[in-house]
Amino acid sequence: MSATAGQAQGERGLAERLGLKPGQVVQEIGWDEDVDDELRESIETLTGNELVDEDYDDVADVVLLWWRDEDGDLVDALIGALSSIAGGGSIWLLTPKAGRDGHVEPSDIGEDAATAGLSQTTSISAARDWSGTRLVAPKAGRR
Repeated sequence: MSATAGQAQGERGLAERLGLKPGQVVQEIGWDEDVDDELRESIETLTGNELVDEDYDDVADVVLLWWRDEDGDLVDALIGALSSIAGGGSIWLLTPKAGRDGHVEPSDIGEDAATAGLSQTTSISAARDWSGTRLVAPKAGRR
């Protein structure tokens, strides 16, 4: 395997850990200079689409929400992100890992997610400095 092919596979692997698939539209909210560019590139490589920004006026399959402790009200941000995703879509909340500037306590994430009407399904190490928490809206009751 060539170095380029190995690099491409490694980049795809980051996005695959997020459960992303080719063709999906991923909206990025909260970009700043501290985000992980390798993760961003891996998402674009896997999906075949550029990330769309906060001004995107259609629905996305997934929202990538970069969030730091000092960014404001997480509940409001989650509710806003929820309005951007298609039914069955998810929000990946990316927060700085413990010991990094802007770290958000997992208990705060769980509490704020529940307040916003979201369920926490997965937590991963999304990148070198970032933890990822997958949040989804509960499915409507089935008959």
